[in-house]
Amino acid sequence: MKQIEFLFDYGSPFSYLASLQIEGFAKRNNATIAYTPILLGAVLKATGNASPMAVPAKGRYMATELRRWADRYNVPFKPNPYPFLSNTLGLMRGAVAAQKIGFFPIYHRAVFRAVWAEPQDLGDEAILRSLVTMAGLPAELIIAAGRQDVKDSLRENTERAVARGVFGAPTFFVGNEMFWGNDRFDFVEEALHKLR
Repeated sequence: MKQIEFLFDYGSPFSYLASLQIEGFAKRNNATIAYTPILLGAVLKATGNASPMAVPAKGRYMATELRRWADRYNVPFKPNPYPFLSNTLGLMRGAVAAQKIGFFPIYHRAVFRAVWAEPQDLGDEAILRSLVTMAGLPAELIIAAGRQDVKDSLRENTERAVARGVFGAPTFFVGNEMFWGNDRFDFVEEALHKLR
Protein backbone atom coordinates (compact mmCIF):
# COMPACT_ATOMS: atom_id res chain seq x y z
CA MET A 1 0.00 0.00 0.00
CA LYS A 2 1.11 3.59 -0.64
CA GLN A 3 2.50 5.47 2.35
CA ILE A 4 2.71 9.09 3.45
CA GLU A 5 5.25 9.93 6.12
CA PHE A 6 4.07 12.81 8.32
CA LEU A 7 6.75 14.62 10.34
CA PHE A 8 5.30 16.89 13.01
CA ASP A 9 5.82 18.74 16.27
CA TYR A 10 2.98 19.62 18.65
CA GLY A 11 4.29 23.17 18.88
CA SER A 12 3.56 23.73 15.18
CA PRO A 13 0.02 25.04 14.56
CA PHE A 14 0.28 24.11 10.91
CA SER A 15 1.12 20.54 11.95
CA TYR A 16 -2.11 20.60 13.97
CA LEU A 17 -4.11 21.72 10.94
CA ALA A 18 -2.46 19.08 8.75
CA SER A 19 -3.09 16.37 11.35
CA LEU A 20 -6.83 17.02 11.16
CA GLN A 21 -6.80 16.49 7.40
CA ILE A 22 -4.34 13.68 6.87
CA GLU A 23 -6.45 10.70 7.96
CA GLY A 24 -9.27 11.47 5.53
CA PHE A 25 -6.75 12.38 2.86
CA ALA A 26 -4.91 9.07 3.27
CA LYS A 27 -8.15 7.11 3.17
CA ARG A 28 -9.27 8.83 -0.04
CA ASN A 29 -5.93 8.00 -1.61
CA ASN A 30 -5.72 4.41 -0.35
CA ALA A 31 -2.55 5.22 1.59
CA THR A 32 -1.22 4.56 5.07
CA ILE A 33 0.35 7.18 7.34
CA ALA A 34 3.70 6.82 9.08
CA TYR A 35 3.74 9.38 11.90
CA THR A 36 7.23 10.65 12.73
CA PRO A 37 7.58 12.87 15.81
CA ILE A 38 10.47 15.33 15.49
CA LEU A 39 11.78 18.12 17.69
CA LEU A 40 11.13 21.23 15.62
CA GLY A 41 13.37 23.46 17.72
CA ALA A 42 16.33 21.19 17.02
CA VAL A 43 15.48 21.10 13.30
CA LEU A 44 15.32 24.90 13.15
CA LYS A 45 18.65 25.21 14.94
CA ALA A 46 20.38 22.59 12.79
CA THR A 47 19.17 24.16 9.54
CA GLY A 48 19.60 27.83 10.45
CA ASN A 49 15.86 28.34 10.14
CA ALA A 50 13.72 30.33 12.58
CA SER A 51 10.13 30.40 13.72
CA PRO A 52 7.92 32.83 11.78
CA MET A 53 7.18 34.40 15.17
CA ALA A 54 10.78 35.64 15.25
CA VAL A 55 9.86 38.14 12.52
CA PRO A 56 7.10 40.44 13.87
CA ALA A 57 5.43 41.17 10.52
CA LYS A 58 5.54 37.49 9.55
CA GLY A 59 4.19 36.50 12.96
CA ARG A 60 1.22 38.83 12.59
CA TYR A 61 0.50 37.50 9.13
CA MET A 62 0.82 33.92 10.35
CA ALA A 63 -1.99 34.57 12.83
CA THR A 64 -4.21 35.59 9.91
CA GLU A 65 -3.20 32.55 7.87
CA LEU A 66 -3.95 30.19 10.75
CA ARG A 67 -7.43 31.66 11.14
CA ARG A 68 -8.03 31.36 7.39
CA TRP A 69 -6.96 27.71 7.31
CA ALA A 70 -8.98 26.81 10.38
CA ASP A 71 -12.03 28.43 8.76
CA ARG A 72 -11.42 26.61 5.49
CA TYR A 73 -11.09 23.25 7.26
CA ASN A 74 -13.94 24.16 9.63
CA VAL A 75 -11.90 23.11 12.67
CA PRO A 76 -11.43 24.71 16.09
CA PHE A 77 -8.30 26.81 16.57
CA LYS A 78 -7.13 29.07 19.38
CA PRO A 79 -3.61 30.43 19.80
CA ASN A 80 -1.86 28.88 22.77
CA PRO A 81 -0.46 31.56 25.12
CA TYR A 82 1.68 29.28 27.29
CA PRO A 83 5.50 29.38 27.22
CA PHE A 84 6.01 25.60 26.94
CA LEU A 85 5.53 25.94 23.17
CA SER A 86 9.11 27.12 22.88
CA ASN A 87 10.22 23.71 24.18
CA THR A 88 8.02 20.74 23.27
CA LEU A 89 10.64 18.13 24.18
CA GLY A 90 8.45 16.44 26.81
CA LEU A 91 5.42 16.28 24.53
CA MET A 92 7.41 14.89 21.63
CA ARG A 93 9.04 12.25 23.82
CA GLY A 94 5.49 11.44 24.93
CA ALA A 95 4.53 10.86 21.28
CA VAL A 96 7.41 8.43 20.81
CA ALA A 97 6.55 6.67 24.07
CA ALA A 98 2.89 6.43 22.99
CA GLN A 99 4.00 4.83 19.73
CA LYS A 100 6.15 2.31 21.58
CA ILE A 101 3.43 1.25 24.03
CA GLY A 102 0.59 1.28 21.52
CA PHE A 103 -1.44 4.37 22.48
CA PHE A 104 -0.30 6.85 19.86
CA PRO A 105 -3.64 7.76 18.16
CA ILE A 106 -5.29 8.68 21.48
CA TYR A 107 -2.26 10.62 22.74
CA HIS A 108 -1.77 12.40 19.41
CA ARG A 109 -5.34 13.66 19.18
CA ALA A 110 -5.53 14.62 22.86
CA VAL A 111 -2.29 16.61 22.82
CA PHE A 112 -3.00 18.48 19.59
CA ARG A 113 -6.50 19.36 20.88
CA ALA A 114 -5.07 20.57 24.20
CA VAL A 115 -2.46 22.70 22.45
CA TRP A 116 -4.42 24.29 19.58
CA ALA A 117 -8.17 23.76 20.07
CA GLU A 118 -8.66 24.03 23.85
CA PRO A 119 -5.35 25.59 24.95
CA GLN A 120 -3.86 24.23 28.14
CA ASP A 121 -0.44 24.67 29.73
CA LEU A 122 1.01 21.26 28.97
CA GLY A 123 4.32 22.44 30.38
CA ASP A 124 2.70 22.00 33.80
CA GLU A 125 3.22 18.35 34.73
CA ALA A 126 0.00 18.19 36.76
CA ILE A 127 -2.02 19.42 33.78
CA LEU A 128 -0.27 16.97 31.46
CA ARG A 129 -0.95 14.09 33.86
CA SER A 130 -4.58 15.14 34.06
CA LEU A 131 -4.80 15.16 30.25
CA VAL A 132 -3.32 11.67 30.09
CA THR A 133 -5.85 10.42 32.64
CA MET A 134 -8.83 12.17 31.02
CA ALA A 135 -7.89 10.73 27.61
CA GLY A 136 -7.90 7.22 29.08
CA LEU A 137 -4.18 6.76 28.57
CA PRO A 138 -2.11 4.66 30.98
CA ALA A 139 -0.12 6.54 33.62
CA GLU A 140 2.94 4.57 32.52
CA LEU A 141 3.10 6.78 29.42
CA ILE A 142 4.54 9.66 31.46
CA ILE A 143 7.20 7.34 32.87
CA ALA A 144 7.92 5.79 29.46
CA ALA A 145 8.55 9.27 28.01
CA GLY A 146 11.66 9.47 30.21
CA ARG A 147 13.18 6.18 29.04
CA GLN A 148 16.50 6.30 27.23
CA ASP A 149 15.21 4.38 24.20
CA VAL A 150 12.45 6.98 23.79
CA LYS A 151 14.93 9.85 24.05
CA ASP A 152 17.20 8.13 21.53
CA SER A 153 14.36 7.51 19.07
CA LEU A 154 13.25 11.14 19.10
CA ARG A 155 16.83 12.32 18.60
CA GLU A 156 17.29 9.84 15.72
CA ASN A 157 14.00 10.91 14.10
CA THR A 158 15.12 14.53 14.27
CA GLU A 159 18.64 13.92 12.99
CA ARG A 160 17.35 11.75 10.15
CA ALA A 161 14.85 14.47 9.23
CA VAL A 162 17.60 17.10 9.01
CA ALA A 163 19.76 14.74 6.93
CA ARG A 164 16.83 14.32 4.50
CA GLY A 165 16.46 18.10 4.04
CA VAL A 166 13.66 18.83 6.51
CA PHE A 167 13.69 22.43 7.77
CA GLY A 168 10.22 22.84 9.31
CA ALA A 169 6.92 21.21 10.18
CA PRO A 170 4.70 19.79 8.97
CA THR A 171 6.73 17.90 6.39
CA PHE A 172 5.51 14.98 4.31
CA PHE A 173 7.41 12.37 2.35
CA VAL A 174 6.10 10.16 -0.41
CA GLY A 175 9.05 7.91 -1.08
CA ASN A 176 12.01 10.27 -1.20
CA GLU A 177 9.97 13.26 -2.38
CA MET A 178 9.53 15.92 0.30
CA PHE A 179 6.66 18.39 0.78
CA TRP A 180 6.57 21.13 3.40
CA GLY A 181 3.47 22.83 4.74
CA ASN A 182 -0.16 22.03 5.42
CA ASP A 183 -1.06 23.52 2.04
CA ARG A 184 0.82 20.88 0.03
CA PHE A 185 -1.80 18.11 0.00
CA ASP A 186 -2.45 18.57 -3.74
CA PHE A 187 1.20 17.87 -4.48
CA VAL A 188 1.28 14.94 -2.06
CA GLU A 189 -1.74 13.50 -3.86
CA GLU A 190 -0.03 13.85 -7.23
CA ALA A 191 3.03 12.05 -5.86
CA LEU A 192 0.87 9.22 -4.52
CA HIS A 193 -0.82 8.82 -7.92
CA LYS A 194 2.58 8.40 -9.57
CA LEU A 195 3.34 5.38 -7.39
CA ARG A 196 2.60 1.98 -8.87
